[in-house]
Amino acid sequence: MNIFIKLLGTGISLLAGFVGTKLVDTVWEKSTGKKPPKGHDDDIPTTLRSALTFALVSASVSAIIQVLANRGTQRAVTRFAKSQDIV
Repeated sequence: MNIFIKLLGTGISLLAGFVGTKLVDTVWEKSTGKKPPKGHDDDIPTTLRSALTFALVSASVSAIIQVLANRGTQRAVTRFAKSQDIV
């Protein structure tokens, strides 16, 4: 069952990362009126300032998601261990 919890935690982390990326992209597009700088769009000129700002925001959101996913997984493992002790 421990492997199941780890896989579930990984799946939740990946899903949260995907949702976080979409959220940051949407907020960036709504606030600046431009598509987020991803590095693969050669037709859209990107300033260094906007690229660095986007990288900072993306990294911050990613770090927060990672911490929250890890804490949630640890809480689930603890809750599962307590419920096994009762049974």
